Amino acid sequence: MKTVTTIKEVRDAVKAWRRAGETVGLVPTMGFLHEGHASLIKKAVADNDHVVVSTFVNPTQFGPNEDLDSYPRDEARDAALCEEMGADLMFRPDPKEMYTDAKVSVVVKDMNEHLCGVSRPVHFHGVCTVVTKLFNIVTPDKAYFGQKDAQQLAIIRKMVEDLNSPVEIVGCPIVREADGLAKSSRNTYLLPEEREAALCLSRAIFYGQDHIKAGMPAEKLLSVMTDIVADEPLAKIEYIKAVDVLTMEDVDVIDRPVLVAMAVYIGRTRLIDNFSFNPADKAI
Repeated sequence: MKTVTTIKEVRDAVKAWRRAGETVGLVPTMGFLHEGHASLIKKAVADNDHVVVSTFVNPTQFGPNEDLDSYPRDEARDAALCEEMGADLMFRPDPKEMYTDAKVSVVVKDMNEHLCGVSRPVHFHGVCTVVTKLFNIVTPDKAYFGQKDAQQLAIIRKMVEDLNSPVEIVGCPIVREADGLAKSSRNTYLLPEEREAALCLSRAIFYGQDHIKAGMPAEKLLSVMTDIVADEPLAKIEYIKAVDVLTMEDVDVIDRPVLVAMAVYIGRTRLIDNFSFNPADKAI
């Protein structure tokens, strides 16, 4: 496994693989890799001849009062995990390598106006811009994203469709701690008492998964899930909603595939969690 920092190095490696007729998978991340990222890399390694993992803390997806400077970073740990999982290349560019007097970006409409996009209005523009750049640099056959960031995954799928990008988007299941908390790099921000308090998110998610299958109406479901989280004194709810999985618009009746998603502050740490449900199938 090799770590590179320049676009040229990535392109040179990919060109050699392409000349040999080999396939390429991409796992875009912001580094500080954990078991959730490992599951993405493992899936990519199983599906492709070669895998590139990007570990770039992308400044354009952070708002002015967000945690860009304090976002956790650990290059040695990232490289060790990438190598353990079987990746071929870790791409860790400097922001100046990715953005040199940039004048063009990818703008998201409509889907950006719901859930996380309300409080983070620039976030998905930055995500889509950097993912498009990574697609152009790596030219992967497949790219892998976690379902924990469900709105991001839906927007990237729509971006690929709208821009006719020749990349297959693969969504991978949420990976949880043994006690249920969804894996996140931001979990490291939590103090011990906050870490315990954060379990209110997964308790609400598991309740929702169980009761949506039993036919509980959306209003009642969201009300009980809200109560579960609100009962935790350290929790401050940003949103708990049921939305259409394709448009991210609120739904009142669960008569189509839906995403039930939440964003909750535990102390100063913003955490997200979700599950999807198709009434023609079952919760996933």
